[in-house]
Amino acid sequence: MRSSYDAVVVGSGHNALVASAYLARAGHSVLLLERLPAPGGATVSTRPFPGVDAHLSRYSYLVSLLPRKIVRDLDLDFRVRTRTVSSYTPTTRDGHPTGLLVGGGEARTRESFARLTGGDREYTAWRDFYALTAHVAARVFPTLTEPLPTKAELRHLVDDDTAWRTLFEEPLGKAVEARFADDLVRGVVLTDALIGTFADAHDPSLRQNRCFLYHVIGGGTGDWNVPVGGMGALTRALVGAARTAGAELRTGHEVTRIETDGHRAEVTYRTEDGEGTVGARHVLVGAAPRELAALTGDAPPPPAEGAQLKVNMLLKRLPGLRDPDVDPRDAFAGTFHIAEGYEALAAAHGQAAAGALPSAPPSEIYCHSLTDPTVLSQDLTDRGFHTLTLFGLHTPARLFTDATNDTARAALLAGTLAQLDEHLAEPIADCLATDTDGNPCIEAKTPLDLERDLRLPGGNIFHGDLSFPYADEQDPRGPGRWGVGTPHPNILLCGAGVLRGGGVSGIPGHNAAMAVLGQ
Repeated sequence: MRSSYDAVVVGSGHNALVASAYLARAGHSVLLLERLPAPGGATVSTRPFPGVDAHLSRYSYLVSLLPRKIVRDLDLDFRVRTRTVSSYTPTTRDGHPTGLLVGGGEARTRESFARLTGGDREYTAWRDFYALTAHVAARVFPTLTEPLPTKAELRHLVDDDTAWRTLFEEPLGKAVEARFADDLVRGVVLTDALIGTFADAHDPSLRQNRCFLYHVIGGGTGDWNVPVGGMGALTRALVGAARTAGAELRTGHEVTRIETDGHRAEVTYRTEDGEGTVGARHVLVGAAPRELAALTGDAPPPPAEGAQLKVNMLLKRLPGLRDPDVDPRDAFAGTFHIAEGYEALAAAHGQAAAGALPSAPPSEIYCHSLTDPTVLSQDLTDRGFHTLTLFGLHTPARLFTDATNDTARAALLAGTLAQLDEHLAEPIADCLATDTDGNPCIEAKTPLDLERDLRLPGGNIFHGDLSFPYADEQDPRGPGRWGVGTPHPNILLCGAGVLRGGGVSGIPGHNAAMAVLGQ
């Protein structure tokens, strides 16, 4: 290891790896320091169940926001596959199990809407609303890897007053209630505003709008795709790109302090052999803004808690459904919504805001192996095994403490699986595979677990509140062209906490590298 580098990158999440690869390819000397034994941060694949050859994307699992530009620029050997079904939402109407299937062609989706709602009104409203979001996606997504536009510039680019008002100015709940009449349809729309975000449909802060925006603009289409080989395939491709370009990657190196005079910085790190210090012209930090403040001694930004339950499962078979009109292979191929009607989401939010676990926890599931079976061994695939990934909503970090985390996790998991069982022909527990110790193949992570495992403050998967993708002079990240700033000119954020962060995108890493390169 040298004593000084052009850039030291702190952390090895996918954004930090993107920044390292861009800078090294530009001829900069780059050192990346990671405290964990392996790179990847939240974008890793692991074998969580002893003796079972299943590689699960443990923390993050789908790809929407990663631009093809980054894949091309860095020559990444990384592919995604589209899902044939967007979503399935089961319910009971007039005492009979039914549901809403979106995907598999326009005729099939229209028929599912008609079967659920008794006519074409809701389908027409759905089609019109998502035509509006598609228009915004096509205009906004390309700007995410360009210098920050002003608010006025982005509004001019969107060039649709209704779309701008709906997504950028008024609480999303207003548009949902005005456009849709059916409670289940309303809930399906709203869920994209609540993933990892604790907010009500009418939250005046528009936190829900910002979350929704990033969920519907990815790739300029809003599609959510499956990473072939799991999320670890992206990490492996980025590690290879960074190392091939000449970047040095050091794991087991925990950064403990960053000092700078604005021109040169010193980064202190700790290993099992002791402490060391390395100099740099620039420091790029993939950790959350609160973690960066602890390293520099600056005042921390306001806390922003996470609000999700993350569950990984391995099944020996897919469960049957109570809805006779839908094949489980279709239902689980897309996003399977559970307890996510509009009123149910509001009730769960109200209970959590009052300090209680939701009595009917909302969540959504998808099955990676239906689209990409390569995450399982051939033997497991031949035997009909499948993965299930569940993401729970409205479970804010405030509901978990060091003393209660284990019991709260168990209670929340039991309640969540009970909600799922209401729509299955057999209990999900009967479908779980077992590991070599005879234990069921299921693991759950609360926000507190994510804070411990990944140092995400409050378990927030976005490192803090998401932002609208335009320059905000009131935001300390905003000064400069790329939205990656900090109070120190030569220390930049390159993780999800930047102005256009959040999600599996690589965009923060790209933009931080562009800021260093003076683009």
